[in-house]
Amino acid sequence: MKLQTLLLLFLLFTAAFFGCTSENRNEAKTERTPDDKFDGDKRRWVEKFWKLDPVWATSQGYHKYDSVLVIPDARKREAMLVTYQNMLSELKRYKPEKLSVQNQIDYRLLDNFLHYNFWLLKDFRSFEWDPSVYNLGSSVAEILNGRYDSLSNRLRAISLKIAKAPVYYETAIATLQKPTLEHTQLAILQNRGGAEVFGPAMLDSIAKSNLKPAEKDLLSQRIATAKLAINGYVRYLENQVLPTLRNDKGRSFRLGKELYDQKFRYEIQASNSPEEIYRKAQAHKQELHRQMIKLSRQLWPKYFTEAPPTDSLEMVRKMVGKLSEKHVSRDSFVVAIRNQIPQLEQFVSAKKLLTLDPSRPLKVRETPLYMRGGGAGASVSAPGPYDQKADTYYNVTPLDDYSPAQAESYLREYNNYTLQILNIHEAIPGHYTQLVYANKAPSIIKAILGNGAMIEGWAVYAERMMLENGYKNSPEMWLMYYKWNLRTTLNTIVDYGVHVLGFTEKQVLDLLQKEGFQEAAEAQGKWTRVKLSQVQLCSYFTGYTEIYDLREELEKKQGKNFNLQKFHEQFLSYGSAPVKYIRELMLQEKKN
Repeated sequence: MKLQTLLLLFLLFTAAFFGCTSENRNEAKTERTPDDKFDGDKRRWVEKFWKLDPVWATSQGYHKYDSVLVIPDARKREAMLVTYQNMLSELKRYKPEKLSVQNQIDYRLLDNFLHYNFWLLKDFRSFEWDPSVYNLGSSVAEILNGRYDSLSNRLRAISLKIAKAPVYYETAIATLQKPTLEHTQLAILQNRGGAEVFGPAMLDSIAKSNLKPAEKDLLSQRIATAKLAINGYVRYLENQVLPTLRNDKGRSFRLGKELYDQKFRYEIQASNSPEEIYRKAQAHKQELHRQMIKLSRQLWPKYFTEAPPTDSLEMVRKMVGKLSEKHVSRDSFVVAIRNQIPQLEQFVSAKKLLTLDPSRPLKVRETPLYMRGGGAGASVSAPGPYDQKADTYYNVTPLDDYSPAQAESYLREYNNYTLQILNIHEAIPGHYTQLVYANKAPSIIKAILGNGAMIEGWAVYAERMMLENGYKNSPEMWLMYYKWNLRTTLNTIVDYGVHVLGFTEKQVLDLLQKEGFQEAAEAQGKWTRVKLSQVQLCSYFTGYTEIYDLREELEKKQGKNFNLQKFHEQFLSYGSAPVKYIRELMLQEKKN
């Protein structure tokens, strides 16, 4: 019996030893594979990103830190700088050429992201001059409107998050130094909207929830305190900051060449410099004018009895103005957009341009109050890669606050022709479709570190691609498309012109209205937008030209073997990576 027991113990020990040895050998083998190690580090770094920025995490569908409110003080910023510096040191241990092609792109995205955020904290410092970066309402609304957990659990997260609302806004006030007038006005508008998040709708949610009475009471008290903090911040900006800014004691909203060039490099990640993109946009403007003059001459006898003006641009302006008379009423603007979405879905499927996902419906809604005021009348709010089943919203700002004259101007800009192009851009097969694909990308890095030029460029590319494939094909539609594409082109000219060349309001409005044929309301909205943002307006034209050039290059190389649907789906499969990197991947695959 003793011998049998010893033999059994020996066999068990041997099995365990060799099992562990085999496992250790496998681990060692895994550690020797650069891609496997890099994938592990990526997961660890992403978790740190979410911990550093819970609001970003929530927007991506990662809800572990929903209850955390980061106090934006100097100590927190220093901790972030240290974290980014450590990550960069870890990243530099890898040799990109030893990684797979997909991971080489992830390496570049991470390197750019970490350097960009380090630069934002050290040099850009918008936390000092942009009061609108402080807005508790938007992040709370994201949690309240989510469907990823029970209502009660989401309310518990909100309760913990807003407990520090007074400290959050006190820190914001202490951090601000010589803000811009324009961003201060935006902060007042958006924080007033943010306060509405804590209104009757949230109180109704509390009443309907399964929270215990004590939890409901505590949350109600914290809501009241949070509203006081938000309103106190608004009063501070109105009563103490605005008066000094109106006496020209604030910071200029213009970046200047040095900051602009750096922001462009990090944010756009294009092959060209800002100045080169500006020159390309100027040349494209001239080409669009030539096409519009040609179509206007063709259409003139159909709509006018008198001879066309001798001034070619004046002829285009009158022709565009005539077509712009066809538009929906102000009360049916949101409804008209909602009704056009199924038509776009049907066309894309019938033409086999892309495979759409019917499980991910798009919901058209009025833009929430806390998101208004930035100059954009339409946008898409898409769930992140962790929350792919959540609703995607097409935000449309109603015209309730417009005077009759302003509403008419706005509706002429978004007439029966351009309203359809807007829906292509924002919805199908533009932003909404691209973001659905991006969330399915195999790399979480490509999904969360989305490149704005690729995202906006795809939406602009989709506009032309739809017309090229016969959508509402007519000279009128093409003329209005060129006018719309001129907006994209002028976005770049205006953005660079304002922040680097010092364009005045009059120069911008004259350019947009006289050479861009835009309505006054649209031009004024763009002037507002360019004062509140930097570089982003360049993303449309930059990304569009890169995508279109790539398609032309591949179509030329592949000839009869080129398949448009395959190109689209392969292009979108790489997530929202910069176009120059997607180009490398697609050309590499064609060689293999």
